[in-house]
Amino acid sequence: MKKIIYLYRILTFSAIVCGLNACNYEIVDIDKVPETMTLQASSTEIALDVDRLTEDIITFTWEAARSTSEDHVVTYTTKLDVMGNNFGSSTAIMHYEDDGVFSRSFTSEQLQNWANEKWKLPVNTPFTLEFRVTAQWEGGPTFEAPEVKTATVRVQPIRTIVFDADKVFLDGSAVQESKVELGTTVENDNVYAQVLHLEPGELIIPIEYNGETNYISPTDNDGTLKDGETINVVVRENPVAWKIEDTGEYRVVIDMQKATATIYSPAKALQPAVVQWTLDGAMQTTIVNDLWEYGEPTGWSWRGGNWTQSIADPQIFVYSGPAINGRTKFGVHPINQSYVYTGNNSSANTPVTHGTTYNVFSGYSANERNAYFSLPSGTNHIILDIRNKTMVATNR
Repeated sequence: MKKIIYLYRILTFSAIVCGLNACNYEIVDIDKVPETMTLQASSTEIALDVDRLTEDIITFTWEAARSTSEDHVVTYTTKLDVMGNNFGSSTAIMHYEDDGVFSRSFTSEQLQNWANEKWKLPVNTPFTLEFRVTAQWEGGPTFEAPEVKTATVRVQPIRTIVFDADKVFLDGSAVQESKVELGTTVENDNVYAQVLHLEPGELIIPIEYNGETNYISPTDNDGTLKDGETINVVVRENPVAWKIEDTGEYRVVIDMQKATATIYSPAKALQPAVVQWTLDGAMQTTIVNDLWEYGEPTGWSWRGGNWTQSIADPQIFVYSGPAINGRTKFGVHPINQSYVYTGNNSSANTPVTHGTTYNVFSGYSANERNAYFSLPSGTNHIILDIRNKTMVATNR
């Protein structure tokens, strides 16, 4: 027992002594090492150049980091990012530089592509780049703190003309009035169309988008009117005019989704459908400018007033009215012997699913008159394309 107490006292005394001795030690800061690496950008502000996409637009150069023992190996890592991203792993462009390389350059094409695709920056908005170079040492008998330098550059991106529009107009010497605004079609909000009188002269198509005015122009810059042909178009800062040679009524159709334009002169004017059918043994000829629906949703009576003829094509009709469902067909006149448009020509029912395109059959025999589309519940929007013989029903 005495031995245990003795050992306890010895250990306690040793601990106190050690504690007192520890108080004599001070925390000593590591001496700050002299840094020699510097970093410079070839410019603090740049404008990306669409005419010299593949040429270097910005170069960053740096001086070598400080010298250390021969046992240390220094490596340089560079990162490029947009200010605010903090050189994140998903956004930074990183390079491990080769030995003896003390510069890194970038082209307008690289920066524009990264701005659009990697950094997802707003179109036509200036941004600030951050470039960072880090010198690190490996090996050697001592730890060497890295040297880090960062430079920033303000960037004006290449102006991108977006193929979109808040408003579309027709203008130029061929337009008698001041510029005419085109409306969207009832069947497609991405399609603009107008029928108007034009005189010989030039036709240009200005568009307004986000407060800017640009021009829809032929992709090939050829202003020759390709009458009735659908051509590819682009949006440009300066207009390329179509040459209008004959006086008359023209139909202009612009599809913003497909980036196409079609201009019909009086010689290629689109005409409404013309159908023939018999009534009490007499042949009837009808120019189709309206439609009526018939079947279960109408109580087996003819009902009209809900169809609109498209400005883009007089053979496209759009139903927009009360929701209908059940067996339905569409006629050119509100009588039972009428010429009809329906889902088959075999006196059967064609089940319809919303959003699916169906073939359209037409005629005035019993096979067509006794055939129906079976519309699903909630159908309140129908596009009937007589020219291409298709039908799509939806719920909007």
